[in-house]
Amino acid sequence: MMLDYTEEPPEAVAQPLTVAQAIANLSHDDLSLRYYAAWWLGKFRVRDAAAIDALIAALADEDDRTELGGYSLRRNAARSLGKLGDAKAVPALIECLACSDFYVREAAARSLGALRDRSSIPALMKLLAGGVAAAQLVPGRPHLAQPVEAVMEGLEKLEATEAIPLIQPFLSHSIERVQYAAARAMYVLTQESAYGDRLVQALATPDLKLRRTALMSLGASGYLPAAETIAQAAVENSFKLIALKSLLETQLQRSTKPLTPATQQIMALMDTLL
Repeated sequence: MMLDYTEEPPEAVAQPLTVAQAIANLSHDDLSLRYYAAWWLGKFRVRDAAAIDALIAALADEDDRTELGGYSLRRNAARSLGKLGDAKAVPALIECLACSDFYVREAAARSLGALRDRSSIPALMKLLAGGVAAAQLVPGRPHLAQPVEAVMEGLEKLEATEAIPLIQPFLSHSIERVQYAAARAMYVLTQESAYGDRLVQALATPDLKLRRTALMSLGASGYLPAAETIAQAAVENSFKLIALKSLLETQLQRSTKPLTPATQQIMALMDTLL
């Protein structure tokens, strides 16, 4: 799904900041201020060399840990670095793929995809190397052993066609949302309509949450034949608009002309939902 995965801080922590304050707060004694600063720098796209360096340093933070051993500051820092577009962060984010915290690995995988640096492809592929058998739910935890959905998303953005043999088996994963992530990546990497059609078929599932997930995957895939189906899907209009917006953005990226029959169709469908 092409959503904003950044976790916003509690309102009690939020406060107006300057760039200099946010950078300074990344090493503040108050851990909540560090967490908020890392989020703030990404939220407001602060492409400042000192901010990048401070966020990279935060990827090694050992102070801000959850009761279950997660690294909250690292998660936010990894997410923000993906928004800031500086390839300097790539080596540190690759190192994060080995972090013990699932959500740090997940954030790093998505950010590496966003940074579009192909040097990260081998490290991302390594997280899929165990196949479906290794990508199962961790007992007592709400997540898989590896963030395979984020990894496939990252590889998709990196146009890593060499990863196709590793991604394809996930079409048979026991969890539907993982299947959808695989179908989306396979369509993007192969442009074979069978994978887009699979996501269209998923919109018939009786589970609303899964319909939303399939819808967002369809929009992010750029599968143009699904535009009408997206607009008619049995989900809230807000989700349909987000999916159509993703579809529109993909079409605009692929065309040298801002207005084509395809983009006009999508905009017309969006108008009907407003």
